[in-house]
Amino acid sequence: MKKVRTDATEALAGLLTDGMTVMAGGFGLCGIPDELIDAIRASGVKGLTVISNNAGIDGVGLGKLLETRQVAKMISSYVGENKEFARQYLGGELAIEFNPQGTLAERIRAGGAGIPAFFTKTGVGTLIAEGKEVREFDGESYVMERGLVADLAIVHAWKGDTEGNLVYRKTARNFNPMMATAGKVTVAQVEHLVQPGEIDGDAIHTPGIFIKRIIHVPVREKRIEQRTTRKRGEPATV
Repeated sequence: MKKVRTDATEALAGLLTDGMTVMAGGFGLCGIPDELIDAIRASGVKGLTVISNNAGIDGVGLGKLLETRQVAKMISSYVGENKEFARQYLGGELAIEFNPQGTLAERIRAGGAGIPAFFTKTGVGTLIAEGKEVREFDGESYVMERGLVADLAIVHAWKGDTEGNLVYRKTARNFNPMMATAGKVTVAQVEHLVQPGEIDGDAIHTPGIFIKRIIHVPVREKRIEQRTTRKRGEPATV
C-alpha cells in the first residue's frame, strides 16, 4: 500500500466528516501537524471534537480552526495562550473537557493500547472527579478515567520512511507518539522522508503499522510560543 501522498489535502481525502473527533499532536507550538491542520481548515469540516494538549495560539496551529468556528469541543490540558479560545469558552460558544496533563496523556496512551478505562488518584475530591466513578484501593481513593480514541489522529515527526516508521525529535515526542496509536486512522507529516531501512530499527518511535498516510513537509516555520531572553552580559539566574 502506498502511504506517501503529494500534499495534506490528498492525505486527508475521504477522511474528514462533520462532527468527527480529531487528535492533534504537539506540545505548545512544538511538533504540531500544521500542514494537516491547514488542510482541515480549508476543507470546511465543522462540529469537530479536538483532543490536544493545548489549542495553539491565536492564528497559529489549532488556533486557526477556532477562528473559523470549526471546533465544537476541546479535550485539553492547557489553553492559556489562546485569547480566542478563552473568548469562545467564556461566551458559551465552545465546550471544554479539561484534564490534568498526566491524565490526558494516560487517557490517550490507554486508548491506543486498547484499555477502555483506568483509575488514578489525580483529581479525587475536585471538580475533575464530578460525575465519575471513585473506587477505593488499599485504603486510597481513585477516580476512573476513560481511554481516548479518535476518528483521526494527525501527527508531526522529524523523520519518517515511506512505510510510515517515524522518529520524533525532543519536545515533539511528548504527545505525537501516543496519539499515533490512538487514532482509528493516523496521518503523519514528516520533515525528512527517507527510504525503508535508512532508519535504525532501534531508533523508531512509531512503527509504520500505525500510520495510514504520510506527507513530506521539508520546509516549515518553527515558531516559539514564549520567547524568554536576557541581555548580553547579564548573568544567568538560577
